[in-house]
Amino acid sequence: MIPHSPSEERRTVVVIGAGPAGLTVGNILRAAAVDCVVLETESREFVETRPRAGVIEEWAVRGLEQRGLADALLAGAQVHSACEFRFDSERFRFDYAALTGRHHYIYPQPLLVTDLVREYADVRGGDIRFGVRDVRLHDVDSDRPTVSYTDPATGRRHVLHCAFVAGCDGARGVSRDTVPDARTRMSRQDYGVGWLALLAQAPPSSDCVLFGVHPDGFAGHMARGPEVTRYYLQCPPGDDPQNWPHDRIWAELHERLGAEGAPPLNEGPLVEKRVLDMHNYVVEPMVFGRLFLAGDAGHLTAPIAAKGMNLALHDAFLLGDALVAHVTEDDDSGLDGYSHASLRRVWDYQEFSGFLSDIYHGTASGDPFLAGTSLARLRRLFTSTAAATAFAEQYLGAAAAF
Repeated sequence: MIPHSPSEERRTVVVIGAGPAGLTVGNILRAAAVDCVVLETESREFVETRPRAGVIEEWAVRGLEQRGLADALLAGAQVHSACEFRFDSERFRFDYAALTGRHHYIYPQPLLVTDLVREYADVRGGDIRFGVRDVRLHDVDSDRPTVSYTDPATGRRHVLHCAFVAGCDGARGVSRDTVPDARTRMSRQDYGVGWLALLAQAPPSSDCVLFGVHPDGFAGHMARGPEVTRYYLQCPPGDDPQNWPHDRIWAELHERLGAEGAPPLNEGPLVEKRVLDMHNYVVEPMVFGRLFLAGDAGHLTAPIAAKGMNLALHDAFLLGDALVAHVTEDDDSGLDGYSHASLRRVWDYQEFSGFLSDIYHGTASGDPFLAGTSLARLRRLFTSTAAATAFAEQYLGAAAAF
């Protein structure tokens, strides 16, 4: 072989991206003895430690459990059955488990990714390649797609011939960019607000998620473990995190999450501070030839409703099962219906995200009419069992038949 000439291999499925979607697809394929490889541009340490979401809906946990991927989660996750809204200086506890019989699991995404990597690579012996560079997809609209990348250790170019590509590499990955604009439609919504995302080395200040709806802007409190708490503060889109020194952050959190009879927040060092501009997008269809998009590569839901990781897992269940059915049973119904089945849940969650945005941000909009209607929506949750039940079902992803 000529030095640095392409090294060629063949796999049935190439999975791009080692996040929850890609690793779940990989594990489903490995369990069914389907030949696959997972490519990831970051290191194993990076994907196992980067801070991300932490709320997993019960149906998603059951899906992981059915596939043998939830042992550590079920042993270590917190179970939440209620959340609390704080507005007009009062506290309103919302017991969604009492309304639906279902609950949330709180399990930080880095822990889930660690579990999935261990299961795929260490237990099931899956082929996963970290730190690859310059990943490119070729001929995905043919029946002979290939994926190429550079090994940074050797500088050698590798070419993987495959039958299918699972594009699970997120909003900034190569998969979505491979699809020509003329072959897809991108629907996008910008909420016109930012959230200052904070990770505090401090114990949670409540036994449940807190939502502060305040004239100065939204604030959120979410446990990420016994000693770590995720906080959010509404801010202008594109704001500079340096505009938010430690003392200002804690003063705003105390103000926006304050309520009569509420204990003070537990303060601690802030180990993460970044601004997220609240926006959504949806790619339709999520299939281009032999390339199947999953997770944020196909759709992004702002963290307003804590739906992103759950949608990624939903895609992975659909896609992983469909690929297995194709390979082992020559059944293409799952692949043919993948985009439609995924997008039904995606659009339902997008609608709920918009509904929540109006509630969270309306009082700080500067529009007294919007502020009034937003608070009316919020109060209805505590005066109407029907409204509360409908909200709880959407909050839990438990609404009937998608």
